[in-house]
Amino acid sequence: MIQTFQVKTTKQTEFINITHSVEEAIQKTGMKEGICIIFTPHTTAAITINENVDPSVPKDIIMELSKIVPFEDRYQHTEGNSPAHIKASIIGCSQTVFVETGKLVLGTWQGIFFCEFDGPRSRKIYVKVIPDGG
Repeated sequence: MIQTFQVKTTKQTEFINITHSVEEAIQKTGMKEGICIIFTPHTTAAITINENVDPSVPKDIIMELSKIVPFEDRYQHTEGNSPAHIKASIIGCSQTVFVETGKLVLGTWQGIFFCEFDGPRSRKIYVKVIPDGG
């Protein structure tokens, strides 16, 4: 079963904590044990897991990604959003998380983030839950 939800971004580049939305999607399935795959079908966006307590961590990640992949360069993609494509490829479009007793198995400080690199936009997130076979 695949659950979906929307994320509306407000900036060109931002990280949005979607942990709660992913947990809600898992609860809707009633699954207690297994794995959860979080996927975004956009070539200029990504999904990552990182610290969700200190808001400076996502800001620092964005800052460093912009140093590695600057907005202005000699990109050839005619739409002008090559940096967004590159950043999305670096981070990746999905994450897999274990589920135990109906809850995500994350570290104390971890959260799941949707990473926007070509906003603002309305984006889709897919959550696939696969029950434990044992």
